[in-house]
Amino acid sequence: MIYEMRAVFWGVLLACVDWSRGQENHTFDGDVRDFAIGDSSVYVVTDDRLFQLNHDFTKIIKRDNSNVVYPNQEVPPPNETYPFKVNILLPFIKNKTLITCGTTKCGYCEILDLNEISKSVHSEDIEVGSLDPGDSTIGFIVDVGKNSYIMAGRLQSGVPNACVNSGPLLVLRNTLDVQKGGIFSDSDENATPYIDARQKEKFQFVDGFQSNSHIYVFLNVPKERQVRLIWFKSENNKANTLKSLKVATLKCCGNMERRQLLSSSVIPGSGGLHGQVLWAGVFTAGNTSDPINTMLAIYNISHSTGLQLINDDPDFCYEDCAKSSGLGNPPDLQPEAVVFQYSSMTSVLAVRHNSWLVFFIGTGDGQLIKLAVDKAYKPACPRVLYKSDDDRRVFPKMHLDPVDRKHVYMALKNQMMRVPVAQCSEHKSLKGCWSAQDHFCGWCESENSRCSFQDDCLQPSAWISISEDSQQQNMVSYQVEKSSSGEKITLTVKVHLNVHGTGSLTFACIFLTRSVSLCDRTSPSPALPRCSCLFSSDQLPAEGLDVTVEIRVGKQNLTEKLMLTNCSDVTGPPTSALCSQCMTAGCSWSNDACSWTPRSAKSDPIQDVCRLSQSGMNYSEPVIVSIVPSVVSFHGRNHALMTGKNLHHVTRVRFQGHMDCSFKESPVWNNTGSSLTFHIPSGDKGSVIVCAVLPDGRCLGKATVTYGSSPSCTGLTPSTTWASGKRKIKVQGSQLEFVEGVVHDHAPQTILTNYSSGSLWYHTPLFEHINQPVTSTVSLRVANQTLACSSQLTYHPDPEFTSYTAIKTGNDLRVTIEKRADELNIATEEILVFGVQEENQDVECIMETIEKSNGTDSVICEIKNTPNFNINSVTIRVGNLMKNLLPKQAALSPLLILVLIPIIIGVIVGAVWYSYIKQRKMAAQMNKQLELLECDIRNDIRQGFVDMQTEKCDLIENVGAIPFLDYKHFASRIFFPDGGPVMTSCIKDIGQVQLDESCQALSRLIRDQVFLTSFVHALEEQKNFNVKEKCAVASLLTVSLHGDLPYLTQVMEELLRALMDQPSNSQPKLMLRRTESIVEKLLTNWMSICLYGFLRESVGQPLFLLVCALTQQMSKGPVDSVTEKALYTLNEDWLLWQAQDFSPMRLQVLFAVGTDGEVSEPLEVSALDCDTVEQVKEKILMAFLTKFGFPYNTPLQQMHIEYEKDGRFVPLNEVDASSGVLGEVTMLNTLKHYKVPDGASIKVLSKTHPILSPQSSLKDDQNYSTKYFHLIDPDIGQRKNPERKKLKLKEVYLTKLLSTKVAVHSFVENLFRTIWGTPNLKAPPAIKYFFDFLDAQGESKRISDPDVLHIWKTNSLPLRFWVNILKNPQFVFDMEKTPPLDGCLSVIAQAFMDSFSLAEKQLGKHDPTNKLLYAKDISKYKQEVRAYYKQVRDQPPINSSEFKEFLHEESKKHEHEFNESAALWELYKYMQRYFDEIKLKLDQNGAPVELKEQLQHVKSLFDSLNCSRN
Repeated sequence: MIYEMRAVFWGVLLACVDWSRGQENHTFDGDVRDFAIGDSSVYVVTDDRLFQLNHDFTKIIKRDNSNVVYPNQEVPPPNETYPFKVNILLPFIKNKTLITCGTTKCGYCEILDLNEISKSVHSEDIEVGSLDPGDSTIGFIVDVGKNSYIMAGRLQSGVPNACVNSGPLLVLRNTLDVQKGGIFSDSDENATPYIDARQKEKFQFVDGFQSNSHIYVFLNVPKERQVRLIWFKSENNKANTLKSLKVATLKCCGNMERRQLLSSSVIPGSGGLHGQVLWAGVFTAGNTSDPINTMLAIYNISHSTGLQLINDDPDFCYEDCAKSSGLGNPPDLQPEAVVFQYSSMTSVLAVRHNSWLVFFIGTGDGQLIKLAVDKAYKPACPRVLYKSDDDRRVFPKMHLDPVDRKHVYMALKNQMMRVPVAQCSEHKSLKGCWSAQDHFCGWCESENSRCSFQDDCLQPSAWISISEDSQQQNMVSYQVEKSSSGEKITLTVKVHLNVHGTGSLTFACIFLTRSVSLCDRTSPSPALPRCSCLFSSDQLPAEGLDVTVEIRVGKQNLTEKLMLTNCSDVTGPPTSALCSQCMTAGCSWSNDACSWTPRSAKSDPIQDVCRLSQSGMNYSEPVIVSIVPSVVSFHGRNHALMTGKNLHHVTRVRFQGHMDCSFKESPVWNNTGSSLTFHIPSGDKGSVIVCAVLPDGRCLGKATVTYGSSPSCTGLTPSTTWASGKRKIKVQGSQLEFVEGVVHDHAPQTILTNYSSGSLWYHTPLFEHINQPVTSTVSLRVANQTLACSSQLTYHPDPEFTSYTAIKTGNDLRVTIEKRADELNIATEEILVFGVQEENQDVECIMETIEKSNGTDSVICEIKNTPNFNINSVTIRVGNLMKNLLPKQAALSPLLILVLIPIIIGVIVGAVWYSYIKQRKMAAQMNKQLELLECDIRNDIRQGFVDMQTEKCDLIENVGAIPFLDYKHFASRIFFPDGGPVMTSCIKDIGQVQLDESCQALSRLIRDQVFLTSFVHALEEQKNFNVKEKCAVASLLTVSLHGDLPYLTQVMEELLRALMDQPSNSQPKLMLRRTESIVEKLLTNWMSICLYGFLRESVGQPLFLLVCALTQQMSKGPVDSVTEKALYTLNEDWLLWQAQDFSPMRLQVLFAVGTDGEVSEPLEVSALDCDTVEQVKEKILMAFLTKFGFPYNTPLQQMHIEYEKDGRFVPLNEVDASSGVLGEVTMLNTLKHYKVPDGASIKVLSKTHPILSPQSSLKDDQNYSTKYFHLIDPDIGQRKNPERKKLKLKEVYLTKLLSTKVAVHSFVENLFRTIWGTPNLKAPPAIKYFFDFLDAQGESKRISDPDVLHIWKTNSLPLRFWVNILKNPQFVFDMEKTPPLDGCLSVIAQAFMDSFSLAEKQLGKHDPTNKLLYAKDISKYKQEVRAYYKQVRDQPPINSSEFKEFLHEESKKHEHEFNESAALWELYKYMQRYFDEIKLKLDQNGAPVELKEQLQHVKSLFDSLNCSRN
């Protein structure tokens, strides 16, 4: 049966884009006639030579066929040499020989050493293959009994009379000289058995092989164009084997008949029950214009299929055909399945991999396609492994590397290629490995987990591959089901994976909502590949439920974000959109409604189910009339035009392969209803169906686009041009009709080309400031690709025309122009000359010739039929160069000198007068400039006042999902703010790993409070134990005791009491002000742990909104890219007071989808005309994140942007040849520099794309700040541009600080009041508990000054925790903190801390602006802080058991988040260093003997184990 297919064309979406990656190839001096693969070598035959190469083509042995001639004589003359063309090439592995047979006088065979083809073992004149190179020949090794023979088949025609013995169709020939009759003999015991044909027609042998004890030969029979299978059973001798002849006709394929076989492959291994033999063949209808001209079909060719007995076949017989009637009717074999259809398949190779059949398919247009088929013969998406630039046909044979079985050998014309079957190592995670959807690749759960081939994953490691469900789009799927009572909901998650290997594999799932477990205790345990969560239906609110599923497969962690919805609430007209909403929520879609009905295990994918749903809309059906162009290269095409009817509602254009696998879409613009513009994305060679997509998802209308080969540029004529440009250059090459433009490396813009009658030409661009020859690389622009020409263009300085003479010749005026000799070889048709009269009338001078001589060329032209015409000058045009030339001057006469003297005197007098007038004008101009300067300063002050008074808080609050760091990474940045290997080891994801004996002993030891306090005090008493080490020990203790927070709290309290009792703390107001002890850092960590929930749920959002508001406010004005100073800031140190005038812009940004030229819907992005290219990219990424709630998938340094100008895209680079230079400093390019207008279209591409020149970020340069400048000139006085010389006064721009404050003020106040707010009159438990602890300590120490307790609380909470968070939002969010943002946050943090200060200070004009900015607000904030402290104090005390339960819950929430073993190991290093001091401190504290023995035991364990750890 014929199955619905998945399209070949768009399977490439998952395939490699870089077609040459990982491939080896070798090019020969002639076309490949045949090739074979041995265990260690590849053997290749061309017309004139035989080659031996090792498997990766690095070692080559060549054997020439000497004295090659090509005779066509009927009777060859004697003693003449003949060509030897090999047509049988057989590696005889068992005998370590290479058998070669072919054509010479009447046939010739030679046996060579398999390992060294230069060594000949045996040669003989004998006819084995066909004598005519155009006739069909077959030969392969078969085992019959205990002997190996050559099954040789040939068809003879056009044979010289001297070789009239055409021979039989098929014989068995000896392979060894010891066999009866000698080597190459076809005789048996007493006879010469053979298979013959009844009619000597031109049969075509296609393939032959032996499978177990059966031999198969496939050939095309010209009569009625049939494909025949000849079958033999291997018996004890040649005769009995050939007598077992059976024949069948292969039919392909149903009502779409394909009657010719092109290539075939036996499918390795058992294909099913009873040892059946499966075989695949490529069949053709012979119509290359048919997009499904060829089909790949699978057959069962086992002997049990009832093949016809011997002598009745109408075409073939054993020995004498006259002895049989030939009237039999051979049976027809129908295919098991047709698995692929294409326009031009030429070859196939089948491989079995686990339960999959994998086919490698060669095509007539130079592609290698990989197709996987499951055990039900249902194909997965095909993918292109290789694609040639031209249309070279893939040779009918392909071979798998017999050694590694990971490479395919294929031949294209004169080239051999070794193509990897997969690129597994490129994928760095389980998800990436799965997403490749490559059946050869799986995730190896070894010590160094990686994506690998299965045989590279050694036992007992588990090898995780894609599941047998070939249609899955996502690795994780889920569905919901409600119980019959309606009280329970079951959420089932399935990972679509297969696990091979004997190793055990961890599989676990955690279902969380708001960081709390969702599932009840009745939920079943997870079992690969499913895990289920049962929860009450009351937990599903009407607005839906966000669920995070954390899945662990082996060592890999997967996180899935789900949005659960009440299935019954998904209602409305049955549209495809509603269907997608339903199924995406895990519900079921049936009878045009969303329901809780469970989905079947084999349900169709979402897109297949919802595609069949009704639209619910009433759109006119679009009709496509034409697409121009409809034939493009496989790179695609920009700006294609579709015409038709009812196109008004078309939103996208879809490109669909003929077999419905996946598709690509391109957005449309300039839609008039009868025409629209769109991009044709890249694709694979062949034809695709195009349809128009409506808003309801339906795709209607039908047209065809055909992909051809890539254009190539082999030469440029002429190869030189002049600097001014506009010389006509003709491009030489192939497929030039697909070219859209030309790009020179010195000029960023794309140059339009002209194509007609097979010729492509363009005009060269300008090349400024050259005084010597310079080469320029020329590339063809094809869609989003640039393809370099093989030759370069040389720019020379402009031609120099020096003078001319004009002579009357009858009624004509002959003009001779002198030009300096150059290498431009200018032709007469490239020069235009015009004679200029006194009245400035131009008359064309008709070019005649250019005469060359040493040093000077003469350009000669004539002005026709002008008897009374005189010229004063000539105008010469060469491309963009225009030159006005005066006639050659004669020597001055004495009379002329006398005339000139008074003129000169007059000129001198005039010059003196002019100088006087000029001085007066200069004085007036200076006065005017002073007035303008005064006006500029007034305007700046007024504008600052206007900004300050009219500034609105219009910053966008919709910032999408807040990118919170998970707890582990938040806490680690607090614990170890400097990062480093200790932090890395402590947060290493190790799962639930048991501590070894030594670590367990140390863990027990530090849980003894006497020991731990003694340990801390012993370390702190050491003079060489610095503050950095104290903080490290505190954080290591926090990690080690994180699972027991009540105990950690108890120890911290004890250490704090000891700190307060120290004599050095005689000034209580200074306590906890800095972090100079272990306990102070311990307090910081403890606050971070206990307040994390409050930070996530309450403070996180206002903090993130403030950060976003600051970022958006800064982006409203210029930001200098080099110094990073901004016009809108809160910090005077970061104020860009030198900013010039700027204008806001709105850009329409299109994102390239993948690498295929299709683009997204436009995204509006706000920018400034003074923004650099890098700043524009940053604003694009920010706008994308704000719009969609998730980041763009390409990082900034891999982004490339282009600006659409006049229908073409101009690349925008930070620096290029057009950049301004001031001295040795280069100005960064801006939108204004590129003259990008408001509303312009900008396209975003990836720099991995071949069109782009490699350019890393300029900021990576260590000398970036000295080599480049942006808005602040390195030396304004030297600059020629007067606009940048405007006097700027910093004090004028201080109002920008105030306007920025106004813009973000509501965000600042919201954040402050959230921090010191008490919802429901309750502070977070940790704050209440610790403040009460401080109050108790003050009371016990008889501290009567209330200011001391206020300071203690301020130093413990806002100073120790909140300021750290305010100044470092990157500790909380997945974000980068820029220097100007840091400057603003420092001002806000200062204002925050001033709000807690008890000191009152009168500020004046000499105080820093960051103090003055919030001066009026601080007094109000201080009152709120005092009220906050009073509310916390008046709040009922928290019960110690309740707080202990709170701490237990916090420990449990983050269980196994840290590598406790690594932290204990680091702690032991300190214990080892200060071991004696610790023992002494234990003695001083009267520690029991058992405790000291326990300490000694820990040391012994670590020493004996050589400090081993997990």
